[in-house]
Amino acid sequence: MLFDYISLAGGLVVLIIAGDVLVRGSVGIAQRLGIPNLVIGLTIVAFGTSAPELVISLKAALENSGGIAIGNVVGSNIANVLLVLGMPALIAATPCGETGATRNALFMVAVTLVFIALCFFTPIGLWQGIVLLTLLAAFLAASTVVARKHRKEMKAKAAAGADVAICAGEDDDALEDVEDVPDSGWIATAYVILGLIGLPLGAHFTILGATSIATAWGVSEAVIGLTVIALGTSLPELATSVMAAIRQHGAVAIGNVIGSNIFNLLAIIGITAVVVPIDVPAEVLDFDIWAMLGCAILLTVLAGYRICLNKLSGFAMCAAYVAYIGTVYVLGQAS
Repeated sequence: MLFDYISLAGGLVVLIIAGDVLVRGSVGIAQRLGIPNLVIGLTIVAFGTSAPELVISLKAALENSGGIAIGNVVGSNIANVLLVLGMPALIAATPCGETGATRNALFMVAVTLVFIALCFFTPIGLWQGIVLLTLLAAFLAASTVVARKHRKEMKAKAAAGADVAICAGEDDDALEDVEDVPDSGWIATAYVILGLIGLPLGAHFTILGATSIATAWGVSEAVIGLTVIALGTSLPELATSVMAAIRQHGAVAIGNVIGSNIFNLLAIIGITAVVVPIDVPAEVLDFDIWAMLGCAILLTVLAGYRICLNKLSGFAMCAAYVAYIGTVYVLGQAS
């Protein structure tokens, strides 16, 4: 039991450090290449922080534990909205109105609806996985187009004699305000690589310890998937978003949440379903997928109305997550 607590604490430390390194490296790359920070959050950061979900969901599905595979993703998406955005708001104001956030949030809602529809064709198998991966390819293509368009605009302004750094700062959340951003492209890339390695590694030990502790407490598999494991796999997003909030870099925080939720549904479930069918537990169909849809709609409203989350709203979102965990536990005990 002592080893489990050490594993949990050690994993959290690695996650925090890796999240800080990844944010700095990602912002460094954005600064040098002229890529919008929102796009960085939607791609590089989101891919890295979603790696734990992929490993766990695939392993669970291969071991015929569909409740963990689905619960991991659904629970993580709920935690991403309520906790990963709510907790940073307790530290610093978190804007939700960056350019492109509303468009991507709407896509996230659409993807969530598609996923819910596919859940009623349980088990989620090969053809459903192909549908999800096709949507992922479309999302990545659209993100690439946005990045290239932004770079062309910056080059045009630079050719006209404008200050590229100022132009980048106009809609990129003031890159120069982020501390300790690597000046070298090689160092920034190394930071990103280290962050992408450290986040899944830290999440592994965190989940290993947390799952063992939860099992010792007699919690069911379904509840573990939706709570302990989902929260554990959301810790990379939480660590990254908290560090982004401390560095007052809200575009990475909101982009990371939206991107991670999209990747969780399209990449994690898509890849897993192509490899092995995933059974969707009845309790997930009855409650959790609808809670996930509600969180997706909430995030879209926040982005659409360009709401800036403060300490009060952050506390309300964290409280809502605690209430969700309590509800899952009660429903799990009842079943």
